[in-house]
Amino acid sequence: MTVLDIRALNRATLARQLLLNRADLPVLDTVAHLCGLQAQEPQEPFVGLWARVRAFDPALLSDLLVRRSVVRTHLMRRTVHLMAADDVLAWRARHDVMLRQRVLGTYRRELDGVDLDELAAAGLAVMADGEPRSMSQLARAVAGRWPEPGPRPLGEMLVAALIPMVQLPPRGLWRTKGGVRNVLLSSWLGREIDPPATDDADPVGQALVRRYLAAYGPAATADLRAWCGLAGLPVAVSEIREELISFRDTRGRELLDLPDAPRPDPGTPAPVRFLPAFDNAILGYHDRSRIIDDAYRGLSVAGERVVLVDGRVAATWTVAADTVVITPLRPFSRADRTAVVVEGRALASFLSDNDSDRVRIASSPH
Repeated sequence: MTVLDIRALNRATLARQLLLNRADLPVLDTVAHLCGLQAQEPQEPFVGLWARVRAFDPALLSDLLVRRSVVRTHLMRRTVHLMAADDVLAWRARHDVMLRQRVLGTYRRELDGVDLDELAAAGLAVMADGEPRSMSQLARAVAGRWPEPGPRPLGEMLVAALIPMVQLPPRGLWRTKGGVRNVLLSSWLGREIDPPATDDADPVGQALVRRYLAAYGPAATADLRAWCGLAGLPVAVSEIREELISFRDTRGRELLDLPDAPRPDPGTPAPVRFLPAFDNAILGYHDRSRIIDDAYRGLSVAGERVVLVDGRVAATWTVAADTVVITPLRPFSRADRTAVVVEGRALASFLSDNDSDRVRIASSPH
């Protein structure tokens, strides 16, 4: 079996994630190809798409949210994702059990004794009037029946797990601040969620495997599980295994992939890319060594924005006074420094509507 080293996996990931070359794709198609963008920080997906789409216009993403082609909702790993409407309708039921388990993992003691089906019915009855509500408003509306848990556990369980919801605009629009107001996913989209499969087959799981590999492969089943949070996908993998090809990584893990997906030559040059907080190019794997050194793995879950140099995390970045401030994690060569500054200037221009292209490279704390 062919062994793919870290550099080969890195270049494959960059190609699948549209980070090797910016894509000439419509924004909706890009969101769908990426299987959504992690979006608990509302403005971060705009940077993620700017890094991937040629001549990206942020107004296009805002328009997709307003027109209900893209929605903000809890899905993979119980985190807020920006999802294509068709995908969330098709995938949501498959995530129900995982979403409940994830909330219980945090609030099991508080929710002990609460019948979750009854809680869901009560929440749906409140939301049936079509009025947008914050999580706390919904929790308070049902708290009279379940006073013991407190509003946070009730609200988290209702909004993030039991009731498929979307976060309404202006939340998530470009340069717009807005609190979270939730409505029913089905009422917002005017379509019902696809029902769960009624037999032992797992067609949604199979679709998730194919879509994940198209955007993240080659990858191990542990990577797939880390991305979506679903534990039950080995059946789906086995059902489509004859469609897939296998590799091994240098640790001996089996990696699965789609036969015709891009696997660039490991020597392919990789441009500097600035990634937003919580970008799935990093979080979408259990073994993230293909893109970030283990020593810096904590940056990806701490919400640090990172800079890729030669395809790997080499710096963090922030914005202060319309200046992109870059903090290297290791010394830059002269060529790398020049490339980082050029891409940083482009990012500063994007974030400031061309009012500033200021970049500053801070001294490394390491």
